[in-house]
Parts: sequence; structure tokens; C-alpha cells
Amino acid sequence: MRISLLPRRLHHQRQLSTLSFMDSLSTQGPTPPAQEEDLDDLLCSSGPTTLEEREANKVCTLGQPNGYLSGEARIERAWAHWKKLGQPKLVVAPMVDCSELPFRMLCRKYGAQAAYTPMLHSRIFSETEKYRSTEFTTCQEDRPLFVQFCANDPDVLLEAARRVEPFCDYVDINLGCPQRIARRGNYGAFLMEKLPLVKSLVENLAQNLEVPVSCKIRIFPNLQDTINYAKMLEEAGCSLLAVHGRTRDQKDQKKIRADWSMIREVTNAVRIPVLANGNIRHMDDVHSCLAATGAEGVLSADALLENPALFAGFRTPEWVEEGDESCKDSQLDQADLLVEYLKLCEKYPVPWRIVRAHVHKMLGEWFRVQPQVREELNAQSRLTFEFLYGLVDQLRQLGVKIPLYLKDSPTT
Repeated sequence: MRISLLPRRLHHQRQLSTLSFMDSLSTQGPTPPAQEEDLDDLLCSSGPTTLEEREANKVCTLGQPNGYLSGEARIERAWAHWKKLGQPKLVVAPMVDCSELPFRMLCRKYGAQAAYTPMLHSRIFSETEKYRSTEFTTCQEDRPLFVQFCANDPDVLLEAARRVEPFCDYVDINLGCPQRIARRGNYGAFLMEKLPLVKSLVENLAQNLEVPVSCKIRIFPNLQDTINYAKMLEEAGCSLLAVHGRTRDQKDQKKIRADWSMIREVTNAVRIPVLANGNIRHMDDVHSCLAATGAEGVLSADALLENPALFAGFRTPEWVEEGDESCKDSQLDQADLLVEYLKLCEKYPVPWRIVRAHVHKMLGEWFRVQPQVREELNAQSRLTFEFLYGLVDQLRQLGVKIPLYLKDSPTT
């Protein structure tokens, strides 16, 4: 099914509350009968349910794509779009089941200037209403936004991309996932030996969408292979390139440092904006990375899961050197951030499994101090907000407090 597109001039005029894409598109047919679900897959709170609420969230979709641009016009358009977005430097990386709307909004409150959605499976997204309605939501304030898909079929990817095009600033192709599931599914970093297919994925989107196409890649072991890869993506129509400075086989991010020098070489070789991914644990890393790579911005993933306030200059005790008197207790801690996250989940419903994962990430160090509280969490077959708020209270009553730190003159 071909979905008409929203003109760029209307993109920022929409008035949206939380937007479920099955609520925003009106031609999807009847909803299949409800089936028994895992409790953690249930939404953590209720979204729009009445016809009036669904109608209020609809968006007019008009217009036609601009078509494929080549040469200087394509490069100029890539930079014009990036500058129109404010050239964000601090970006929430795509994380499976973890960069969903409530978490993105929490990170935005604390300094993030743009964000990726979790990786979405293009075929399942195109075919399955339940997947669309539960795995991706957005709101008016959730911009700039990259919607990321994994794919290995250009037409299926285009169908998925057309559904989200009116609600994002880039449609992103995941070309960097190194996990076993990506190998089995033939996507992510396991397309690095199938460059004609990768090129067709990018070209098909660039020629048929109005929203720009971005790509997130890992590096090859060989520098020239990496540069050739990046240039091929640029020539195919990629308007922004995020480069993770590790190879496909370098999965242990704590033991293997990302290669910023390789990212610099890519930045120098292409003419489109480049974002750097890898080794971003606090704001000192941000500035070091930008200086070392020449990239337009940085992506952070794992460090943000533990500390969503990273981009506001806050850091966990792990990254405070002993005797460093410039770092002070900020009076903010991860439990405070978790409470803020839970309030956002009440506003923007997501599956409980996602909430559970964030609780473990944000309170991991706290649970090491009081492991019995973690066991109480793990024993819950069905979570509630009441239980989770009570869990935070329980930790505080047990005297657990691990502060986040700020430098005397925090860099933001």
C-alpha cells in the first residue's frame, strides 16, 4: 500500500499528543482478536482509546516526494536539513527496547538534543498492527527524531519508512547491529559483505522519501574498506552517517575502545554530516571525541541507560577520580531519575518489559548494595507503578544513596 507523504513545510505544524501509528493512519483494516500475552508485553498505562481521541491524533498527509537529488544538490540539501534541525551534538543512540519515548523524553530534559528510536524490524512493522502500536510512539516534543529500521528488502523497508515519514526527521537504516539475531535475520552489520544490497536499501529510500535517509554503521578492520563503504552510502543517497568506531566482532564495549581515528578518517572522506559513536561516558568524553573525530555530534548508549542526565554534565561515581575536588555531589541521583522516568511512562505507555529493563539499568549499583530489593523486583510477575515507586522508597529507607556528580563549572 502506498501512503501519501506530508510536505516538509507542514512537518513542524502538527499538533500531536502521544502518537501511536495505528491511531494516526486510518487505512489499516480491522484489528485482529486479542490473544494471550506475556505480562511484560502489556502496556504500562493506558493510551488513547476512544474514537474521539484517535481522531484527534490523526495527521493530514498530503504531497509528493521531492525525488532523488544527485551531486552537489544532494550534499547541499543534507547540510541544509542538518542546520535546520539546529545541528544537534548530543544524541541518544538507538537501543533495542531501551530508547523508547519515555526514555528519550527524559534524556531530552537533561540535555539530549536529538534521539533515535529503538531498532524496529521493517518487515514486522509493515505487517503487524500490534507491533506498530506498541513498539513506537512519539509526541510533538520528541524532535529531532531518527526512526531506525533493520532491513534486507528494499521494498519492505520503503513500506515501513512511509508509515513513519511524517513523524520524524530521518529514516535511519541499521547497518551496524553485531548480535547473533542480526546474523540469523540477515540485517545490521551482517550486510557488510552484501554492499549491492545495502546500496539498494539506501537508494530506494532516497528516491522515494521526502524525509532524509541516514545510516548507522560499524567500521571494517581495514581503513580503506571503511572509507569506500562510507562513500558508497553517501553516493547512494545517505544524508547523515553515524559511525560506531568498532568492528562487527568487537562486541565488548567495556574492554575494547572505539577507534576515534577511524571515525576522523571517515569524517574527512565524506561530505555529509557524520556522528561519532563509542566511548562516550561523560561530558569530558563528548568534547574529546568531537575534537578527535571532527564529527558533528556524538551518540551515547550504555552510559545513558545508567545515567540519563549524562548530557547535562552529571556523572556516576565510576567516572569521578579519587581526590577530584572539582566534582561535587549534585543532589540528584539515579533513583530521582527513575521516578521521573516512571512518571513519563504513565504519560507515554510502553510495554512493561521495557520499564523493567530501565529499572535494572538505573538502579544496578543500588541493587548491589541491597540485593534483596532486586530479588523482590525479579519476583514480580506483573509490575505496577505503585510497586516501583515503593521500591524506590524502600531503597531510600534502607539508606542507599549513590549520588551523581557535577563539576564546579559543568560543561553542557
